[in-house]
Amino acid sequence: MNCQFGKIKGMNAAVRAVVRMGIYVNAKVYFIYEGYQGMVDGGDNIVEVSWESVSSILQVGGTVIGSARCKPFRTREGRLQAAFNLVQRGITNLCVIGGDGSLTGANLFREEWSGLLEELAQKGKIDAEAVKKYAYLNIVGMVGSIDNDFCGTDMTIGTDSALHRIIEVVDAIMTTAQSHQRTFVLEVMGRHCGYLALVSALACGADWVFIPEYPPEEGWEDSMCVKLSENRARKKRLNIIIVAEGAIDCHNKPITSEKVKDLVVQRLGFDTRVTILGHVQRGGTPSAFDRILASRMGVEAVLALLEATPDTPACVVSLSGNQAVRLPLMECVQMTQEVQKAMDEGRFLEAVRLRGRSFENNLNTYKLLSHKKPDAELPKTNFNVAVLNVGAPAAGMNAAVRAAVRVGMTEGHKIFAVIDGFEGFARGKIKEISWGDVGGWTGQGGSILGTKRTLPAKYLEKIADQMRTNNINALMVIGGFEAYLGLLELSAAREKYDEFCVPMVMVPATVSNNVPGSDFSIGADTALNTITDTCDRIKQSASGTKRRVFIIETMGGYCGYLANMGALAAGADAAYIFEEQFDIRELQANVEHLTEKMKTSIQRGLVLRNENCNENYTTDFIYQLYSEEGKGVFDCRKNVLGHMQQGGAPSPFDRNFGTKISAKAMQWISKKLKETYRKGAGKVFANTDDSVCLLGMRRRNLVFQPVAELKSETDFVHRIPKEQWWLKLRPLMKILAKYKTSYDVSDSGQLEHVAMLPKEAETGAI
Repeated sequence: MNCQFGKIKGMNAAVRAVVRMGIYVNAKVYFIYEGYQGMVDGGDNIVEVSWESVSSILQVGGTVIGSARCKPFRTREGRLQAAFNLVQRGITNLCVIGGDGSLTGANLFREEWSGLLEELAQKGKIDAEAVKKYAYLNIVGMVGSIDNDFCGTDMTIGTDSALHRIIEVVDAIMTTAQSHQRTFVLEVMGRHCGYLALVSALACGADWVFIPEYPPEEGWEDSMCVKLSENRARKKRLNIIIVAEGAIDCHNKPITSEKVKDLVVQRLGFDTRVTILGHVQRGGTPSAFDRILASRMGVEAVLALLEATPDTPACVVSLSGNQAVRLPLMECVQMTQEVQKAMDEGRFLEAVRLRGRSFENNLNTYKLLSHKKPDAELPKTNFNVAVLNVGAPAAGMNAAVRAAVRVGMTEGHKIFAVIDGFEGFARGKIKEISWGDVGGWTGQGGSILGTKRTLPAKYLEKIADQMRTNNINALMVIGGFEAYLGLLELSAAREKYDEFCVPMVMVPATVSNNVPGSDFSIGADTALNTITDTCDRIKQSASGTKRRVFIIETMGGYCGYLANMGALAAGADAAYIFEEQFDIRELQANVEHLTEKMKTSIQRGLVLRNENCNENYTTDFIYQLYSEEGKGVFDCRKNVLGHMQQGGAPSPFDRNFGTKISAKAMQWISKKLKETYRKGAGKVFANTDDSVCLLGMRRRNLVFQPVAELKSETDFVHRIPKEQWWLKLRPLMKILAKYKTSYDVSDSGQLEHVAMLPKEAETGAI
């Protein structure tokens, strides 16, 4: 088998993964430089590559093999020349990374392939044997587009990194508001797709957003100015308006950032500035999410090529929720074109629906959280809901609290904030919280409400008193493993205390990502980015020096998620975790593997170790072992990352995941309150297992699961779930680090058709 790269817009991680997985399955792998132009020109543009060719490219933005628009490839003559160049090298498998234009071109090339070969044979350029031998061309696509404008995939490669750039700018702008009262109009990329604008507006709590798929209604100028004035009257020092570059009004006329600025200045007289982000969004180092996504997709692409037959359609590999899927390329392209058609014809609601469930849910959540209805229009339920944080701080907790407060108020409840977790609850540190109190919380790290690890068991009576005193009818707990244990304890205490017979829901938030019932926890992505950034810097610190290996210790308790995924994102050589026991022989094998590696052109090694992976093989022990065994070949350094993994501003993923999951949890509370309210007694009474739930991300969906049912899935001694999805990615890390290991293909994507997700399904993309 031979693999090739076409046009790349995005990620070197995908290039690296395809090359290494291709070599792992004993294929010859070729780079085609400068996209289709290189394929047409041939010569030095098509080069066989080795393992070392893709070393140290993981953290580099853009693409090492170049990309170019190519007019000749649009002609049959150009494609004929490209086919000749491929056949000469025996290439019959193409892995194309690009947008819908690149992928459509690849599909046309595949359809014409046999005709092109026959024409080449007629012209005497190739013989009949070659026509027979190379009769079929297989194509697999990966979507690289920062706009996330390709239907059928939750997240395209490069989107998360672009969001990181936008949010960095928004956070920087927010600090200027401490000294000046200003309105900022931010223009972000997205000529035909408003994804970046919408998600960044959701992530920073923007006052207004303009996107092509959902133009504002007639008279939007008045509505926007009223909204900005109200916010300023509430002592909000900063207004942020986000405009997608392709934003339009309902008559398909463009809405530009300058037009918005002039409107604000003329109508309100506010000091207003425009910031156009432009190509900043394309630059910088890729985020941890993008590196892992691209690595997973790259490996999946090679597997898809291996399994391809002349009858299987050209496919794209993509992500649905947390699940790798394969979709027919032309079905995706067709649906992407349908969106544009719907927008051109003014069918905007249809355009939003065609973008998929994730986009639609982002839009609905934004509308719910950004515009406060007048008190007279809000329903009045007379229910009181308490919100508290439990466990260690995790970035994104504040975004979750903000969403809970605002959705709760929209549903007509009174929301009470509990300070300092269950301990604060017992001491009566509880107060009503309003819409304006949580303004600007999305970008704040840590926990503004305060959080403690204390469990409720020793305070049950006092907490019951507080619930009775404040007439609390439902509880929302945002936290980690302690929050899960806390809900189990409260639920067990229902027999003794009627006050706990109310709906309770938990939203998982912990850097360790060790909560049963959820693939992801709020805060884990931010911690992963911290680890990845630090590993990049550490690796760079050794450039130009002699050969060096770094041993890095990560957090996570007994859960190896951060160590394993950090290793995958940073391109580490090994990751030691508790879930996969290791002995001295494996340590020895790792040292020997690194010694061999250092004999090549590669000069640096990276080893991650989870803090509790083994009580005897400590970080110091591993450091000393590597130092001794590597003498004369490499030297060692060690780093313990510590609490820097819990700090920092939340990543775009954590802000949005926290916002969306928390909003959904509050809507569940409203539903349960209605179901469990007893008119006769005039109170809420809920004592069934399904009234104490954890809301978690499971593969493709957000699912409410009774905590009582999760007990059987939990290892309480080590505070981890008994089964963890990310362990299936472990062989992937080893393969990309050149270890011989078996890769379980049972979890690889099966070819599916592009269909709208059912109404209740909600994907995990942000």
